[in-house]
Amino acid sequence: MNTIFLTGGSGFVGLNLIKYLESSEFINYQRGAAFEINQDIVIHLAGKAHDLKKSSNPNEYYKVNTELTKKVFDAFLDSNAKVFITLSSVKAVTDQIEGELTEEYIPNPITHYGKSKLQADQYILSKELPRNKRVYILRPCMIHGPGNKGNLNLLYKIVSKSVPWPLGAYENKRSFCSIENLCFVIKELIEREEIPSGIYNVADDLPLSTSELIKIIANSHNKKARLLNLPKSLIKLVSKMGDYLKLPLDSERLQKLTESYIVSNAKIVTAIGKPLPISSTQGLLKTFLSFSKHV
Repeated sequence: MNTIFLTGGSGFVGLNLIKYLESSEFINYQRGAAFEINQDIVIHLAGKAHDLKKSSNPNEYYKVNTELTKKVFDAFLDSNAKVFITLSSVKAVTDQIEGELTEEYIPNPITHYGKSKLQADQYILSKELPRNKRVYILRPCMIHGPGNKGNLNLLYKIVSKSVPWPLGAYENKRSFCSIENLCFVIKELIEREEIPSGIYNVADDLPLSTSELIKIIANSHNKKARLLNLPKSLIKLVSKMGDYLKLPLDSERLQKLTESYIVSNAKIVTAIGKPLPISSTQGLLKTFLSFSKHV
């Protein structure tokens, strides 16, 4: 039985991981306590999430995402633990990507969230690693799953009210990461000594457009998706008006809703040598069905 020193055990990923690795023994780190690691494995999930409302003090990102990670990693190096897994983010690399994001992409984050995550990653990579230890930096894209309360929940509420989606003319592609696939990857990294240390993107196999998401949400209600293919020129005009009139749709929001962000999972899938357990569509349908139970 594996013994695991875990930070962030009360978060969305932590709670799901504890269920997924039910045969393991977890020691949950309590905030402010000393780092005394006597376990085989260290999984560092604690962090300050990206604040979409932009109301957070920037220093908080570096205090939690950077400095806390340094302390946990230093404690790992001083311990007899063999495996260290930390949850970074694709935002540690870039907020916008043309083409496909791979692990070879040169990082250039622009937000304090992304910069704080990158600084933590760079600190880990700067340390010489003993031969008997393995270290994995995971960079997932948008994580989703039953019980998650992120951006997908907001989109779900709009569609579930049968409000027509006006941006059907846009065919963007975005990658998502099912919590089931993420937990599967972590389990494989724990158990497979032959998988090399390093940085790994984590994403479901296929990216999906926002219109495809709308259809999956409608499917979770046994309804037909209501998509409006309004002219892009009209949408852009309305969004520019929104910049001045403070409408629900402005230029920034239009960009976020229609931009593409494709993340390659080829490196981790090749390293594991197994397919991910759940497809993009299956994972998202599970997520949206869980939302319907709470509406």
